[in-house]
Amino acid sequence: MRLTTWNVNGIRNPFSYQPWNSARTFPAMFDILGSDIVVMQELKIQRKDLRDDMVLLDGWDCYFSLPKHKKGYSGIGMYTRNATCSPIRAEEGLLGVLPSPSGVPYCELPEEESIGGYPSAFQIAELGIDPAELDAEGRCLVLEFPAFVLLGVYSPANSNGMRDDFRYGFICSLDCRIRNLTRAGKRVVLVGDLNVSRDELDGASALEDIRKAAITHEEYISTPNRRIFNQLLIGGEVIGPRDDGREEGVLWDTTRGLHPYRKGMYTHWEQKINARPGNFGSRIDFVLVCESMQPWVKDANTQEGLLGSDHCPVYVDFHDTVQSHGNEVSLIDEMSPPGVFHDGARMKEWKVLDVPPFSGKRLPEFDKRRSIKSMFAAPSLRQPSSSALEPFIKPSSPVKQQAVADPAPANHDFPQLSSTAPESIGITASPALKRKASVSAKLKPSKRQKSDTPALAAKGQQSMKGFLSKGKANATELPTRTAGEEQQTNQRFTTPEPPATPTASAPSLPDTATTADQHPLPTTAPPSAPASPTPSTLSAFTDASPSSFTAHAASISATQKTWSTLFSRPIAPLCEGHSEPCKTMQTKKKGSNQGRSFWMCARPLGPSGGKEKGTQWRCGTFVWGSEWQGRRGEERVGEGG
Repeated sequence: MRLTTWNVNGIRNPFSYQPWNSARTFPAMFDILGSDIVVMQELKIQRKDLRDDMVLLDGWDCYFSLPKHKKGYSGIGMYTRNATCSPIRAEEGLLGVLPSPSGVPYCELPEEESIGGYPSAFQIAELGIDPAELDAEGRCLVLEFPAFVLLGVYSPANSNGMRDDFRYGFICSLDCRIRNLTRAGKRVVLVGDLNVSRDELDGASALEDIRKAAITHEEYISTPNRRIFNQLLIGGEVIGPRDDGREEGVLWDTTRGLHPYRKGMYTHWEQKINARPGNFGSRIDFVLVCESMQPWVKDANTQEGLLGSDHCPVYVDFHDTVQSHGNEVSLIDEMSPPGVFHDGARMKEWKVLDVPPFSGKRLPEFDKRRSIKSMFAAPSLRQPSSSALEPFIKPSSPVKQQAVADPAPANHDFPQLSSTAPESIGITASPALKRKASVSAKLKPSKRQKSDTPALAAKGQQSMKGFLSKGKANATELPTRTAGEEQQTNQRFTTPEPPATPTASAPSLPDTATTADQHPLPTTAPPSAPASPTPSTLSAFTDASPSSFTAHAASISATQKTWSTLFSRPIAPLCEGHSEPCKTMQTKKKGSNQGRSFWMCARPLGPSGGKEKGTQWRCGTFVWGSEWQGRRGEERVGEGG
């Protein structure tokens, strides 16, 4: 059985990369990962953004903890494969203050319905943070299996020191909840993006950070969040005496435990500096298990080769047979409610009603929905016999047409709807004013009905092709006009004569051909077309000397070049180390240079994290955008001189 954690940086973000963009479905993604439980962080959606393809997955159950107020922010999702595991309880939040599906907070539910381990009032007071605010950001999701309690966590990041108190309160709350569950006798598994590293081995920039901050190794290890985290770990490095209540570690780091001396085992890379190709990253995603589950672990590793996010998946494989309470049992028996599996064989089929109420498939907006596969798998309904439908068969089309042609009887109290009511939906008919049916009205044949009589040729324009052909014919029939006639024609179009008032004997509109004869079309081109050169302009060019003509052509060419240079993309300078085009970036750090653009080497950052010379990684080229524009201006002036 495999458990995978992955910060996807947006629930649909992986589908833009290989191999996920071939099928673009979550079951296909989970099959490639080969996992039975998938924990995803930073979904960046709210509950209203959930869709069928995220929730109604055949063979999978799902659970979500999403932010209550902020949009496009954090979010945890867990998917469990129905064929191998099914939780017995599920809840969101770390402190249990959020309301359950029944409306009662999780921490106030009966003992048989809650997971437990909630901090006491005294422990919450020591945290110094609002519990409702802590749990409202969608940062923790808890599932309980008979084998263990699984916590999926997305810890707050270090946002330039803006939320240090919130971040410290979160990791202290996490430590408190895990220790309470351990004291209650439950096994605990913690997975997710904790946004903290253990020591210098887990960060490529750790040594440089120590040098810049002018601190020692002891001070680096003793930073507040790192100290709490190391006290939670079995074998974590702690400087000085341990804190009260944290006398020993309770969780084992699976990936570091199986690969204790492996360097460069990172799970996160900064996208802004393109640090992933050079493996300049950090290890902040973990799979931690309690001490009693350490013999259960078969393998654990990172999957840095799988793209799709600025993080990579981290997994752990468990043995099929494990030791539980002194007995050797099949793990699959311990991963579902009692009675579902026995000795690895399924004894009871999976049903939606058997899963916890917090399941995504039991949300009000999805509990009555079915997937396409289940719709086709449902038994077909019994078709009624044709004899039973005879009294309800509608009359044939001739009867319908006759009903439409005849005028309806006058009934002001109870207006009747004709058979053509669908064509007039939304129009309110007044009982006092009835529209009489026209005797000469002709029924419109349906699109699929073939008419026996050919359509009568109507007057006027029948199609755009006819209009164009008629216009072309009129244009060809117009005689060649002199300049005086052309001027009269233009005056006639600028001040058209008022149209004649139609008489009672001729109520119809004038024919198209008649209108065209009364107001002939001008032969000049539309205003958007370039005007043809006049004889005076042609004579000016023919009488000009070759030198003046060359100067005029050069002026036109220079003007075109100036405009093309203004609207074209800037030419990138070449980097000093590789003679390749640089890329442009913008300064976002607050200060005097905020908002300024600059040019730098386009190659990815190397493993050293610094500018390198004579290597395949990023060189030290740096040019401010304003300075490069000045150099280009000097080059253009030199070219012009």
